[in-house]
Amino acid sequence: MPSLKALRGRIASVKSTQKITAAMKMVAASKLRRAQSQAEAARPYAQRMERMLASLAAAMAGSPNAPKLMAGTGRDQVHLLIAVTGDRGLAGAFNANVGRLTRNLVRQLQGEGKTVKILAVGRKGRDYLRRDFPDSIVADFTYAGRKSIGFADAAAIADKVIGMLAGGEFDVCTVVYNRFVSVMTQVPTEMQLIPVPMADQPAEAKPGMHAVYEFEPDEETILARLLPQNLAVQIYRAQLESAAGFFGSQMTAMDSATRNAGEMIKRLTLNYNRARQANITRELIEIISGAEAL
Repeated sequence: MPSLKALRGRIASVKSTQKITAAMKMVAASKLRRAQSQAEAARPYAQRMERMLASLAAAMAGSPNAPKLMAGTGRDQVHLLIAVTGDRGLAGAFNANVGRLTRNLVRQLQGEGKTVKILAVGRKGRDYLRRDFPDSIVADFTYAGRKSIGFADAAAIADKVIGMLAGGEFDVCTVVYNRFVSVMTQVPTEMQLIPVPMADQPAEAKPGMHAVYEFEPDEETILARLLPQNLAVQIYRAQLESAAGFFGSQMTAMDSATRNAGEMIKRLTLNYNRARQANITRELIEIISGAEAL
């Protein structure tokens, strides 16, 4: 059995850890409110733009004038995966879930004979994927030390993707992130960005029947502005969802760690009291035995 001094040291150490985890839980809870409100505010605009472009992609299917950001290159050989994770840990399986989904997608695509490139957004995802696919990571973005992520950060990632597409470096682009559902639930999600997935046609619709769009001033001008903006919006949406999910997962993990520390303190305190009682009993026996010997 450990000595009383060792038990006191362990109890003090666990109490210090409990204070840290409790403080981290409070910080994560305060940041979660803002991150959740930002994610929920960004959803309607991003979803509406996604539906509009999906319908437009269906209407322009097969058109030789369809931009690459909408129709892609027409091939399906090189895939770019954008993995969005956090820059910090202590959030349970939050970062590992995105890393695991991305890893499974890479292996699935490689098994089909595809070439896969990875753009890592977040230090944890970069480190996770670098262990298995060091040669597949073409770029990474980290925001360690930043208080918040702005739309300009997403626009910078979108510019990188647009430059790679213009250079013919990939054919299909997909973003992988944790979609925020609640404090307890974050769902690893994959969303194709390029080419824009076409909207499903109604069952009664005939082939070739799509909504008719009129462009003002002209199609090229509007799509040249709208498509890069949509790409940045969807990436920004993924980052906001990921940020809200990170703080929710971190708050849950720190709450669990705080409760586990409390249970450990109770067990260590019980062991300490038992050891102390055993020492007292032994000392009394020695005193009584010595008195009887006299």
